[in-house]
Amino acid sequence: MRFFHLSDLHLGKRLNEYSLIEDQKHILLQIVDRVNEYKPDAVLIAGDVYDRTTPSDEAVQLFNMFINLINKLGVELFVSSGNHDSAIKISYAREIMDKAGVHLSDSDLSNISAVTLNDKDGEVVFYSLPYIRPAAVRQIYPDAEINSYTDAVACIINHLDINKSVRNILLSHQFVIGSSLSGSEETITVGGSDNVDVSAYEPFDYVALGHIHGAQNVGSNRIRYCGTPLKYSFSEAKQSKSISMIEINGDRDIHLTEIPLTPLRDLVEIEGTYDELMNKSFYEGTSYHNDFVRAILLDDVVIPDVSRRLSNVYHNLMRTDYKNIKIVNHVDANTEKIEELDPLDVFSKFFCKMNSKEMTDTQKEYMDSLINRILKGE
Repeated sequence: MRFFHLSDLHLGKRLNEYSLIEDQKHILLQIVDRVNEYKPDAVLIAGDVYDRTTPSDEAVQLFNMFINLINKLGVELFVSSGNHDSAIKISYAREIMDKAGVHLSDSDLSNISAVTLNDKDGEVVFYSLPYIRPAAVRQIYPDAEINSYTDAVACIINHLDINKSVRNILLSHQFVIGSSLSGSEETITVGGSDNVDVSAYEPFDYVALGHIHGAQNVGSNRIRYCGTPLKYSFSEAKQSKSISMIEINGDRDIHLTEIPLTPLRDLVEIEGTYDELMNKSFYEGTSYHNDFVRAILLDDVVIPDVSRRLSNVYHNLMRTDYKNIKIVNHVDANTEKIEELDPLDVFSKFFCKMNSKEMTDTQKEYMDSLINRILKGE
């Protein structure tokens, strides 16, 4: 059985008020081309289809285009909801979509269904979990002891009717202990309260994870984050983005192939003095004119109106920083880039500053729920 493992599309995302919809369309069409080339049996999207629980019209239309193109190629599509998605909206019309080969995770955690595909070695069963919070699991199983995210995920999995004589694949959007973070994910794991231990996933032959933006295995090659198809933070500037193509045979051996993806516009960091960065020899023959750029200046004096002047050459300049420590202090390096922070992280930092202590897990769960309700317009 061969399948593509994707996650964290974050359709509709903006970076420093730059719309990425054109870049996301480019990368989705590239994925469709790779599906046509490699002919997988299925495509898996492990959560965070959208960047917000109430996605823009453009984002919904873009995902609709992608679904239709994959469906026309005769490839099964599995989609689970992430913490940025509305689980109910993702699961809309799932029974009808199932018949068309598009399998959406159910928002009802007590009703997780399985989809069976067949290859020459027999059955392969796919399960799709939405993003799981302990509070939601306690409501369904009030007698279960749910003290952590590990308990919550394990409780849901333990209630699945898993046939271990066949190969079992899981889509899950959680932060698993042992995975490596970049700056863009640190905001979603405040205090480590949402950590899930790998032991919760023991029944599965392959776990297609979403949530972490850098591609990596966790513990073994059967538990993997595929990473984002695009760079969404300068902490990801040095990452290479790809599709994780997984092949699992009848002996349950896992073979991974990383299929590279080429963005419409890259996210890059450039470094030098102002004069060096403005010299044609620095940028000629590069794609810097078009790329999303963070300029790191090595000057020992502040350059007046530097961002506007640099943007005459670097048309998608997003940030300008000074590396020299004296200049950094002058510009106030302690000012955080608020646009890169998750709302829960912003509130958590504020709470800690006001109270000189971290929020409890219960307080974090409550604020996470409240923030989601606000974003949904409730």
